[in-house]
Amino acid sequence: MPVRSAVLATAAGAALLLLAAPAATAAEHDARLGTESVTVDPTGRIAADGTVTLTGTYRCTPGSGAVFVSSSVSQSDQSVRYGVGGTRAVCDGIEHRWANTGTPSADALKPGAAHVEATLMELRAMGGLPLPSFHARHGQDVTLIAS
Repeated sequence: MPVRSAVLATAAGAALLLLAAPAATAAEHDARLGTESVTVDPTGRIAADGTVTLTGTYRCTPGSGAVFVSSSVSQSDQSVRYGVGGTRAVCDGIEHRWANTGTPSADALKPGAAHVEATLMELRAMGGLPLPSFHARHGQDVTLIAS
């Protein structure tokens, strides 16, 4: 029976560690929410060839991995989103501008009303794999203007 008790004690200890780890990560994430943000400008640009340029601002604190501002846009069907580039972020607590450019599939978007989602995301090495850690997200209705 001593072996069984040791196995049960080890399993219980491991379970407690697993339960405590997400709480620490959540607390760390909650602390950043007040100091980190991403915004989307109310207008974007769309060129004749379909190239879209979206802009905004971001603010983030230093992390352990590379941080990026990504963006996506949708128009008539909100369930269909088109990725529009990505920008490497400088996380120093100061507000910076971002601009992403991309060309979704031909004739996918046109000038007019659209919805943009911007995400400030860090790639952190966890167990040897780069996993996303989200710092901030913002969605906003915009107008795509022909350029």
